Amino acid sequence: MSETNENKEPEAVKDGGAPRRSAMVAIIGRPSAGKSTFINTACGEKVSIVSPVPQTTRNAIRGIVNGSRGQLVFIDTPGYHESDKKFNLMLRSIAHDRLPEADCVLYLIDATRESGREEELIAAMLKKASARLVVGINKTDMPNARPGAVRIFLEKNLPEVGSDRIFEISAKEDKNIDPLLIRIFDLAPEGEAMYPEEFYTDQDVDFRIAEIIREKAMLNTREEIPHAIYVEIADMEMRKDGNELWVRAFLVVERESQKSMVIGKGASMIKKIRLAAVRDLNKIFSYRIDLDLQVKVNKNWRQKDPILGRITRR
Repeated sequence: MSETNENKEPEAVKDGGAPRRSAMVAIIGRPSAGKSTFINTACGEKVSIVSPVPQTTRNAIRGIVNGSRGQLVFIDTPGYHESDKKFNLMLRSIAHDRLPEADCVLYLIDATRESGREEELIAAMLKKASARLVVGINKTDMPNARPGAVRIFLEKNLPEVGSDRIFEISAKEDKNIDPLLIRIFDLAPEGEAMYPEEFYTDQDVDFRIAEIIREKAMLNTREEIPHAIYVEIADMEMRKDGNELWVRAFLVVERESQKSMVIGKGASMIKKIRLAAVRDLNKIFSYRIDLDLQVKVNKNWRQKDPILGRITRR
């Protein structure tokens, strides 16, 4: 079951009379480049969770932009970075594996950070896709942004990408997003929509609920906790003639000491996480969410392939 989008069509996506276009667009970038924020802004709805913690995204999440020009299906991939840890290697493979299947690629670069080896690795990976590549230099609203330095990096590492495919944007402030979308539509092949036009994501309800819970846990727990958490949806039941969805979910951590921190004194932390999640979920769904949220331990789950495969499902 997926949710639909009834938002007004962005002005820049309109193009009466032109052939309809359809494209899968992979979003690639380092952790915290703003990929999730971009996809939420472009779609006009909360599709991907957002957190200041790097590598929040663990899956290839689809957000859908519909307009009279056609349909763009954005795939928000985990941040691409160097690491030998099993969990991080799996996240990186999701980003890498999305390139061959994408009609277009959006490369997001954080204008507030120095371009280093990781950025060079991404640029090298994207060379084969340069003909279908659009670049967004993101976070240009920040006072420490250096878009000029990013352009120099692009001239050196991706010279095949012309300036007409490089945009200085702010995903957070919705700055210059429409011109970027127009350019992606220009590169998109002609074709019919892959999803019904009222859809803004193809995520199942249980996945969306789990992601919102995880976001609130990441935002409210200590620094050592966020990456040690995953969410397990144990039960869901529609009640009250379809007006309420009851959900039992578990925040799963790696150690008993983490469990006590997530629960908090007098269960204050788990209550705070639950209430924050319910507030967001009730904005997303047309029915009320009744959430029973608990905490349990799955020792060293980040070393267990079955768990990793399930929470990074593609």
